[in-house]
Amino acid sequence: MMKPKPIDTLSCLKQLTLIASFLALVFFSNCTPEKSNSDKEEWVALFDGTNYQDWTPKFTGYSLGENYNGSFVFKDSLLSVRYQEKDTFNGTFGHLFYKKKFSYYKLKATYRFVGEQMSGGPEWAIRNNGLMLHCQDPKTMGVDQDFPISLELQLLGGDGVHDRTNANLCTPGTNVIIKDSLIVDHCISSTSKTYPGDGWVTVEALVLGDSIMQHILDNKVVLEYGKPTIGGGMVEGYLDSAYEVGKPIKEGYISIQAETAPIDFKSIELLDLCGCTDKKAKNYKSYYVKSDNSECIY
Repeated sequence: MMKPKPIDTLSCLKQLTLIASFLALVFFSNCTPEKSNSDKEEWVALFDGTNYQDWTPKFTGYSLGENYNGSFVFKDSLLSVRYQEKDTFNGTFGHLFYKKKFSYYKLKATYRFVGEQMSGGPEWAIRNNGLMLHCQDPKTMGVDQDFPISLELQLLGGDGVHDRTNANLCTPGTNVIIKDSLIVDHCISSTSKTYPGDGWVTVEALVLGDSIMQHILDNKVVLEYGKPTIGGGMVEGYLDSAYEVGKPIKEGYISIQAETAPIDFKSIELLDLCGCTDKKAKNYKSYYVKSDNSECIY
């Protein structure tokens, strides 16, 4: 019979200490929140089917906040523009503004045109809406102003007969530069195909302050411009204090239109490209292209 070896107390204590340290590390690793992935894009739902309170209407001839004839409708998880059969267009253009302004961002919206145009609507407004980018503050609009000073990513649906490009640019109260040339035309066509029918369409925009702006369909850039400034006319009823000719437009609000064409928006999302660029911060994102380190969280 072999004589048992004496217990090495010091060795056992070391092993127990190592095991306890390992278990503690596992425990606290599971309890401590992981640092977010700096490459993961964090899109914000400007409209997700429920947040109706984040949007404010402004109609020509009416005060900010008044939803004329209930034209902007929130129903069945959709943000819609609707008109009653008895309605006849009388110049009352409408815009619905999101509550916050942005400068550097990506925007994505999924929409469809439905039904028939409002009675008396202009021919150019058939299946016509827009994502109005870099809008002036709606609080600075005149009561009788028809369109906000802005850059319109124009949404157009085909009529089933003619070619009709989508994601064009219209410039109420603004001018832009395309390929080093000042553009004075009010509307500029994109290179897109026609999007006919009432099917859902997803359109995107890339907006980088007052430098580059792109309209995107099916992952293809169909129009690019930059250096937007105030000017050019094509907007009426504005307050002189808001129409500063030549002023660069570096940021603004986002709105959608009500100009006689019924439409549904299923979703409107935004990826902010301005934020904390300090890699030591918890909310650092690698895709930010504009630094705002006042937003950093440590």
